[in-house]
Amino acid sequence: MEPAVPAPDDPAAPAPRPALITVLREWGRIGCIGFGGPPAHIKLLRDLCVERKRWLDAGEFEDAIAACNLLPGPASTQLAIFCAWRVRGRVGALAGGIAFIVPGLVVILALAALYLAGSPPLWVLGAGAGAGAAVPAVAVQAGTSLLGPSWQGRKHTVRWLGYLAAGVAAAATIGPWLVLVLLGSGVLELAAQRALPIRRHADTHAIMALPALAAGAVTGGVLLSVAWVAFKVGALSYGGGFVIIPLMQADAVSHYHWMTSTQFLNAVALGQVTPGPVVQTVAVVGYAAAGLVGGLLASVVAFTPSFTFVLLGANQFDRLRANRRARAFLDGAGPAAIGAILGSAITLARALTEPWQYAILAVALILLLPFRRGTVLTLLGAGAIGAIIALAGASLPH
Repeated sequence: MEPAVPAPDDPAAPAPRPALITVLREWGRIGCIGFGGPPAHIKLLRDLCVERKRWLDAGEFEDAIAACNLLPGPASTQLAIFCAWRVRGRVGALAGGIAFIVPGLVVILALAALYLAGSPPLWVLGAGAGAGAAVPAVAVQAGTSLLGPSWQGRKHTVRWLGYLAAGVAAAATIGPWLVLVLLGSGVLELAAQRALPIRRHADTHAIMALPALAAGAVTGGVLLSVAWVAFKVGALSYGGGFVIIPLMQADAVSHYHWMTSTQFLNAVALGQVTPGPVVQTVAVVGYAAAGLVGGLLASVVAFTPSFTFVLLGANQFDRLRANRRARAFLDGAGPAAIGAILGSAITLARALTEPWQYAILAVALILLLPFRRGTVLTLLGAGAIGAIIALAGASLPH
């Protein structure tokens, strides 16, 4: 069902829906200037759709944010697709979502080609090592920023702490299977709140089938393995942002050996400093595995669930927000995802090898936490320092 178009003579109604070329232009503009991750994307979408164009009212926009946060995958990307659906229907959702994603994808694949080249310039290696050294601090900032709201909304303190601890431990030790911990935490909370129907056994069987799917990806060739990693990122991760890092790191570095630990740190840094969705990091992993085809495949697979959720269920978003089972599931998966973000800082810090990288990490922690400096500027500054250090002749990680 397409969204209803308000009567043009209703002064309280949003403005008439725009031409498709307008959606392409405006969502493409946000994709080009959307540095800073989800908070920046939400602000830009609100300024466009609520404040300037009045395509949506403020209440509907806030409801859409809440509904997208209940879905797995990149919430700000889903919000961008939803807003485009709301103002121009399914065709608009496809056009707006693609316009929002493509600019950052082009930039990050170009940078991936530079960073992953056989013999990149010395300053490029230094910039990557410097920016990568600050990445664990970004993970700590991302996790701590979510702790307060989640703690205030907890239903049961002991269970909340247990889910948080499980996420930290899983991210730090069993990265490829983190998705099972996230899903398991949600299912346990469903059962604890007695919101889980009799079909719980079928749900559990589906969760336990995930290792079999992973095994199939291992034996099905590089592209299928890339698709499996990207699918976990796009469809099975709750919390978005940095929760995808441990889902990718163990696969890309330890299991499939597509990247070194240093290259993976660079990939995460690239995902933070390029515009558009942070989930674009998965395109660098795909590029490392299978070149341009792998990068494009990873991006398509990772973002397809977001389009699917909106195209098939956008007109049910108001019900999703009020759904007791959905909220109960997120009460378990949410703190586990926050724990995974914090746990990812441990695995990312383990990848640092040079003393000067630890110094950059310490400075980044100070800038991001007590001084609350911006992520993009902090990473760019760390990269600049790394480039200078490399040109001065310091040892670089391998």
